[in-house]
Amino acid sequence: MGESCTCRSSRSFSWLVKSCLPDPTAASPGPRRPTSQRWFTSRDDPQPPPPGERRRHKSLDEPSLSSLPDDLLLECLSRVPTSSLPSLSVVCRRFSILLDSPDFFLRRRSHGLLRRTFLALSISEAGLLVLSSSGDPPLAGATWTILPLPAGLSDGGSFSFSFCRFVPVGRSIFLLGRRSAICYDIWRGAAAPCAPTLFPRKKFAAAAIGGKIYVAGGSTQTSAVEEYDPATNAWKVVSEAPRRRYGCLGAAADGVFFVIGGLKVAGRGEARVDAYTYAGTMDLYDVQRRAWRRARAVPGGGCVVAACAAGDIVYALASHAVEVSFWRWEGGTAAKGGGGWARLPPPPVPPLARVARAGRFACIGFGASTVVLLVHISGGPSSAGAGDRRGASRSCDRERLLLVYDAVTGEWFPGAALPPALSRVACVCVDC
Repeated sequence: MGESCTCRSSRSFSWLVKSCLPDPTAASPGPRRPTSQRWFTSRDDPQPPPPGERRRHKSLDEPSLSSLPDDLLLECLSRVPTSSLPSLSVVCRRFSILLDSPDFFLRRRSHGLLRRTFLALSISEAGLLVLSSSGDPPLAGATWTILPLPAGLSDGGSFSFSFCRFVPVGRSIFLLGRRSAICYDIWRGAAAPCAPTLFPRKKFAAAAIGGKIYVAGGSTQTSAVEEYDPATNAWKVVSEAPRRRYGCLGAAADGVFFVIGGLKVAGRGEARVDAYTYAGTMDLYDVQRRAWRRARAVPGGGCVVAACAAGDIVYALASHAVEVSFWRWEGGTAAKGGGGWARLPPPPVPPLARVARAGRFACIGFGASTVVLLVHISGGPSSAGAGDRRGASRSCDRERLLLVYDAVTGEWFPGAALPPALSRVACVCVDC
């Protein structure tokens, strides 16, 4: 990586940043002296060099931080306090690339410097609403941030994100809409547009593996699986899904992209009577091998309504019309496609949320042994005018609550309450 470090001002940066900036007070090195005229500074030298020549000789031989190889520079950056990371990311392009690399976060995790942040996000015409908290349990001491939507969105502003997916990668959260995409930088607290998916998608599966994003489903045009590289801001097709799904969910664990649940998308000339045949199934895509493993189905014949990964374990919440069930998937031997489902205690959701279409669910992994379940309970039509047919047909959220599952004890307990201002809220967990 041959990027050079340049910056116009060094007043607001720490010593670590200043070490890669040229010293404006230092004298110009000038032409290098021949070897025969080299100055000696040992005690036996009867004539030490003049002070000016001594400073010039020191400026030529003293290494700077920018002269270090990438592995040593990465080790230095991984030990910097979290409060200084936003400034480091704007020093130069080389710093920004290293801070975005997966190796940087692996090194900070080994040093115990990663900070787990829980975020609740909602997008509307007012902008992107972000509720962030670094406490445990989630939302303890949360703070509000309202960001305007970035200019240059390709389709419909917030309307394009009505059923978007939130995917965390490193210090960024990607909001993937139907025809638009936004990257939210947690360190800088800023949002910027990024490349949308190649095919318009709605209610699709999305997850991140190895610093890249994978999406599948949510389209009647294609069964392609796309891969996004944040470093190049570009999408490409990497595979074709064995099943074409709509309304599916995504999770990632142990290098595998899980495409779970959803409805079967009927092709031309096909009947739609079997639309729910995919609702309790799961497809497994091995990212490294670029191959699909044997499909699995959630026991009990329910419809998967929420899924996530915590560590190397995938959790799924299934609906059975008037009740819900909670399941854990352990991958087993990856080479043989092993693994199996295990039933867990169901979450204590209100009775109204168990009724079909009355409750909407979403879950995320909070660390390696905690699952956070977000429950939306619909409470009838929204307060729109009688002449607004579209508004009268919509339902408003009657109640929103968080439930937390501890995989160590196998118990559920209530989480913090969500503010009423959040509408269609989604939750993510980021380690940065």
